[in-house]
Amino acid sequence: MLVFDTHAYVKSLQTVGFTEEQAEVQANALKTLVENDLATKRDMKELENSLKRDMKELENSLKRDMKELELGLKHDLTLRLGTMLVVGIGLVATLVKLL
Repeated sequence: MLVFDTHAYVKSLQTVGFTEEQAEVQANALKTLVENDLATKRDMKELENSLKRDMKELENSLKRDMKELELGLKHDLTLRLGTMLVVGIGLVATLVKLL
């Protein structure tokens, strides 16, 4: 978490002409922004690590799915080839009998 020195910021704003009230409102608004919405280097590193883990899991899942698809296609093609061979042999046998 970032620490924001509002007192020093208020003094800096007063030095350049802000009233104390204006400077305090500005400092409080900026403090809220810094503390609640600003990402630190640590936040970014944690996000990066999380994204890397997620991408690795996705990669592994895709590899697994592709392997399953490949096996399914091989099985399907084997069945089709077997069926074509049986039909072809049956056709040749029928032609031999007829001739």
